[in-house]
Order: sequence, then C-alpha cells, then structure tokens
Amino acid sequence: MARVVLISFVALICVLPALVSASRPVRNPFVVHGKVVCDTCCAGFETTATTPVKDAIVRLECKNRDTLEEVYSDVRKTDRDGAYEFTVMEDHEDQLCQTQLVSSGQKDCSKILAGRERANVIVTNNNGIISSDRFANNLVFVRNQPMSGCAQVLQQYKLDDEDA
Repeated sequence: MARVVLISFVALICVLPALVSASRPVRNPFVVHGKVVCDTCCAGFETTATTPVKDAIVRLECKNRDTLEEVYSDVRKTDRDGAYEFTVMEDHEDQLCQTQLVSSGQKDCSKILAGRERANVIVTNNNGIISSDRFANNLVFVRNQPMSGCAQVLQQYKLDDEDA
C-alpha cells in the first residue's frame, strides 16, 4: 500500500508542473514594427525628401543560427505611411530574425538600396528588453531617377567637395 502511495506521489510531482504550465495564459506576442521608405534623391541615405512607400511587400524570417534553415516566415504589406507590423507568437531566442524587402509598391522607386534591404530584429524575451514591441531599422528603396529639387536638399548635408 505504501508503495502505491509513493508511486502516486512521484507521478503527481512529475505531472503537476506540466499541468500548471499548460494552464498559464500565453504571454504577450511580439510585435515587430518597421517602415519602408524611398530615397527620392538617390543620395544613398535618408534625407528630408525621403518618402514612405505604400504597398511594399516585406518579409520577416527567422533562421536556425547553426544551419541557416528557415524556421519561421511571414509577409506583410505596408500601409500609406510605409509602416508594417508583424505579430509573432513564438520566442525565437536562438534564431537569426530579419525583416527584408520583397517588392516595392511604387514603380518609380523600386531599386533596392544595398545594405538597407534587410534589418535584424531580436524576437526573444531573454535579452533584458521588457516590452514585447520590437523595432526594425527602416528598409530603403531608391528612386529610379532623382526628383527635382534634390540639389537643394543635398546642400543641407554639405556633400560638395568644396565644403569639405
């Protein structure tokens, strides 16, 4: 009889933590925020003339850090302000997560600016960040031809050789 009680007690100790953790509510999902913009002056960086890109397609993907095998991906379209949001339910602690450009919503601004086509995003709670909101750096397309007025815009940044 004592053996049955002991076995029951051990089973309860093993099963109880699983039951407790299963009944806990899901924590807040991660929300990845970002923006897609157009370098209208073909400056290679964001300026005061930079504009948002509506209807751009952005992809969030997370890859295994060792094998680089894709383990999560999702796609979103930007709103009129060039903003996008991904809601991610899982923690991706040991994975490399990035937002990346897929396509532009503007035909006249569809070239991808090298080095600004993707942004790293940390999608884990095990890093000291309290908020579940994550913010990606802006992703940038370059206009096919600079718009008029860019010379004045670029003067603000004193890029002429004479001013150096």
